[in-house]
Amino acid sequence: MSRFLAALRRQRVDTTPVWIMRQAGRYLPQYRATRERAGDFLALCKNPELAAEVTLQPVEILGVDAAILFSDILIPVEAMGVPLAFAEGEGPRLEAVKGPQDLKRLHVPDPAAEVPFVLEAIRILRERLPAGVPLIGFSGAPFTLATYVVEGGTSRTFRRVLSWMYEDPASFRDLLDLLAETVTAYLQAQARAGAQALQIFDTWAGVLSRRLYREMALPVTQRIVRALAPLGVPVILYVNGCAPFLEEMAATGVDGISVDWRVSLTEAAQRTRGAVALQGNLDPLALFGSRATVEREAARVLGEAPPHGHIFNLGHGILPETPVENVEALVEAVHRLGKKEI
Repeated sequence: MSRFLAALRRQRVDTTPVWIMRQAGRYLPQYRATRERAGDFLALCKNPELAAEVTLQPVEILGVDAAILFSDILIPVEAMGVPLAFAEGEGPRLEAVKGPQDLKRLHVPDPAAEVPFVLEAIRILRERLPAGVPLIGFSGAPFTLATYVVEGGTSRTFRRVLSWMYEDPASFRDLLDLLAETVTAYLQAQARAGAQALQIFDTWAGVLSRRLYREMALPVTQRIVRALAPLGVPVILYVNGCAPFLEEMAATGVDGISVDWRVSLTEAAQRTRGAVALQGNLDPLALFGSRATVEREAARVLGEAPPHGHIFNLGHGILPETPVENVEALVEAVHRLGKKEI
């Protein structure tokens, strides 16, 4: 078993495994070259050969302990019937679902028929990844996907989605239920195609109060995790701004929770009582300092982590301007400083 999968199952490892959220990204010149060949971001996501190529790049360049499928969380949303486009430098643009009257134009897509390029990329990667480097599949969580669907893109205030939730919680739950069915089918298909672990990104759930997280985001996440359990593929849950919800996240049935830098791993371990592996939690901005700073911050995170069941990662996705040499230094430092007796 790979050290990543062993750590996710809270087993002993020779050294702390490390991978980086958004590790196949614009900070790598090799990624930028492949994206230029693809033509644009969505075309890259939908080309299995090129998606596999950029997925492999950080494994080959950095020596990370896991690969994460290159794709976008909005791919299944587009398949549901929400037109999607990416404007250069502006992020995603969607045809917004403005209220319950628009739900009838959405459907739960069949992954094999409507996003076959995702499953083909997984099959290619399972053939090409080095032994001991597992492949992580992923999806956005229903609440986070709902924010994009209702806002029509990224948002700073989340006014539309939260207004709908407060004004008509019953129909908002209908939207979450539809998204939960979509995410479940999408992740099941990824696991069956060969993904060896799955990560659910509830990136924007941190805008919710603890009460609303429990009432809205948590139930649909739990439902997805229960549906995935028979497949035997470990699941990680990520929430940006997770500090209020650590106990709830651990109670979903996931194998690991990904922790951002706003709460220490020591506190996260205490509050989750060893029920889950912990992933994280370096601030991405720590990678903009000197090599000595990178090593110092890596050592600090390792010192806060539990002795078993820790996967080193950032607390959010790596930034495009990050110096590649600092990322290389981080991976080397984690492997060297995280050595353990087994």
